[in-house]
Amino acid sequence: MTPNGILAAAVTPRRGLTIDSEAAVELATFLSSKGVAGIVLFGSSGEFVHFDLGDRARLAKQIIKKSHVPVLVNASHSTFDGTVELARRAIGEGAAAAVAMPPYYFRYGQPEIREFFLRLGDAVEGPLSLYNIPILTSELAVETACGLLKTGRFCGLKDSSGDPAYLEALLEAKQPNTKLYVGADQTYRQLKVKGVHGAVSGVASVAPELMVALDQAVANGDDAMADAAEALLHRFLEWFVQFPIPAAIAQALEVRCGYKCPIAVPLDADMRVKLERFREWSKGWIHEVESRCRI
Repeated sequence: MTPNGILAAAVTPRRGLTIDSEAAVELATFLSSKGVAGIVLFGSSGEFVHFDLGDRARLAKQIIKKSHVPVLVNASHSTFDGTVELARRAIGEGAAAAVAMPPYYFRYGQPEIREFFLRLGDAVEGPLSLYNIPILTSELAVETACGLLKTGRFCGLKDSSGDPAYLEALLEAKQPNTKLYVGADQTYRQLKVKGVHGAVSGVASVAPELMVALDQAVANGDDAMADAAEALLHRFLEWFVQFPIPAAIAQALEVRCGYKCPIAVPLDADMRVKLERFREWSKGWIHEVESRCRI
């Protein structure tokens, strides 16, 4: 059963193109100790595109085995066969769900995307969740998503479009036994009030207690705490949008815990200066999160 609440979309610590599995397992332990309801591996914040199928499957197996909270694994791949293989392996190891976006890089139309997911549902036994992130791959249109959820084959959907109307439309469709997750942290408060089940949060990878505090404050009707948590979140997101995804999250996590996740492409001189300013700024922000959002 996929959980309600805040799921941390974990970054993937690495050295060059080699996954630092020891640090990744430690990160999963850190996240679960801060009250998250679950962990999502190899999402966009986890930069799955940098790693081959075998490395992704091996790390998922390690973390699923040791985690104290449910683990969802992004099985997205540029091919159907790759997605099937990753999904089967993740579910076989005990993942709470395998998550899949439409095949990335090449653009596909809605008929092809619908067929892709229907065949994925036929090929894989176990819980599958949909992932819409149109900024990085083909859009999973809301009409297509509704049709797929109606089949009863998919246990959930994460929407990272940033458009609240997308999840609002799915909430109105009221598909039973389906969990809906926010992927754009800045919309979580608004959408939680309307009935979403949780968030798959990149910010929770560096500040899990912040997103947990926001979730609990909204659930308890504590507007003062929700306002304070949301203000902290927005201050971080103002920096986040200035860098390539997920540089701000990864750099702040390195400042906080020491886990290294190098930026995938070189930055120019001005951006490097800005990044150093952000790293220095993040020290005070992390301290404020730790002091105001105790778990």
